[in-house]
Formats: sequence, structure tokens, C-alpha cells
Amino acid sequence: MESGAPGVGRVLDLDDELVEDEEIWKDDGSEDHTGWYCVSTAPFPCPAEGCSFVARFMTAAHLILVWQENDDPNLLRHAERAKQVKRNPKVVEFERSFGPSVSYYAWEAAGRPVHGVRRA
Repeated sequence: MESGAPGVGRVLDLDDELVEDEEIWKDDGSEDHTGWYCVSTAPFPCPAEGCSFVARFMTAAHLILVWQENDDPNLLRHAERAKQVKRNPKVVEFERSFGPSVSYYAWEAAGRPVHGVRRA
């Protein structure tokens, strides 16, 4: 895969039940991404079986992916992919009121987890 190209996330195989997001990522408010950029989209359901979460932004493990620059090549690639699947993407300035967030590059460094699933 080309360096920096969006890739497929991985499901964390921990147990049979879904793991709450805060068990995978901690959004304790210490990392304030206000003023960073994210991609708003038409609402779409989480693809994990049995999960009722509906996203309104590009997310990973139910956290809004954010970038420091509105012209970051990875942000633009993700927005283009959302456009290809007709999710009506728009690059917007992130506000804390949107929900918990994670830097795209921190998510990538963590192995691109998309959802946690536990085994019984």
C-alpha cells in the first residue's frame, strides 16, 4: 500500500461483546482538538454487527478523526472516499460539542482500530 494512503482499519478481537469506546481510547479532555479539522458526513451506521452507533463525521472506534490542517492529504483522501460512497462530506472546523475526537495520526499509530469486539 502507498505510504499515507487510507487503509483498512482492524477490529480489535478481545472478546465476543462490544467494548465501550472509552476502553480502547481515553478522551479525558487533555487533548483539545478545537480548531482542528474533521469531515462531516451524511449519517451512517457503524458497520459492526449489533452496534447501534450512527456517525455524522468520519470516525474510528466512534471517535471523530481530526487533522491539524484543512488541506492535510490524508484528510482530503478520506473526504474523497466519503464522496465516492455518497456521504456528502464537508471539511469543517472541529468543535468539542461534536463529541470525542482522536488525531488521525494517533489513530494510525495505534494500528487503525475501528471497533473493539470481546470474546467470551
